[in-house]
This record gives sequence, C-alpha cells and structure tokens, in this order.
Amino acid sequence: MPAYWILKTEPSTYAFADLRREGRARWDGIANAVALKHLRSMRRGDRALVYHTGEEKRLVGLATVASDPYPDPAGTDERAAVVDLEPGEPLARPVTLAEVKADPAFAELGLVRVPRLSVVPVPAPLWARLLEMGGAA
Repeated sequence: MPAYWILKTEPSTYAFADLRREGRARWDGIANAVALKHLRSMRRGDRALVYHTGEEKRLVGLATVASDPYPDPAGTDERAAVVDLEPGEPLARPVTLAEVKADPAFAELGLVRVPRLSVVPVPAPLWARLLEMGGAA
C-alpha cells in the first residue's frame, strides 16, 4: 500500500510542467528537519500531489516516487536526502489552498496546520478527497 504526500514547489523555480517535460527529476532542496524526516519516510511507489506555492497556492498534478530516499549527490549537507519523482497527469481542476482550508475535513492536514512544511504526509481518506476535488478520482 503506497503512502501519500504533498510536495511543495515554487513554480518560478521548478514547476509541475518542468517535471512533466523532464519525465523524471531529483526532488531536492529540502532543509527543514521535519520535512526531511517525511522525505526519508518515502518509498518507491508512493504517490504525491505537487503543490505550487507563491502566487498560485494550489495542488496542480500527480507524481510517483520513483526511488527510495538517498543522500543528496550535491553533497553540500550531509543530512540532506532526496528522492526521484516521475510525473503523472495534471489535475483536471487545480485545488486551491483556500478550498482545502474551507473544508473542515482538512483541519489537521499539514498543508493547513504547518503551512511552511514542504513535504506533507496525507492520510488515505484525505488523499481520495483531494483527488476527487481535483477531478482525478
């Protein structure tokens, strides 16, 4: 059974469209200790929703974790870990942060509760609800 995640990215730095164009990418740059703990919990085959931060603030597409975590080959921080991602489909309808916050079911979701966290675990029932909201269910 895969685990489910939300991965945040600033679209002006690296957008979901970049992941789709590349076909596979190293998901790196995670510095927060809690986010790194979550990233180290990922396993190949897990599923993720990519969230655009900044001006957009919305879930935009699906991805699959294509590797178990491994040390960041950039080697600038020995604590850093990365995973490889492969893109899935864009959501038929992006899901805004405002929509997620407006739904009481998401009150405890890290996206709402800890907004600065760049790697957020998503319980299976909430994952299904987010996919439904995005037209991907």
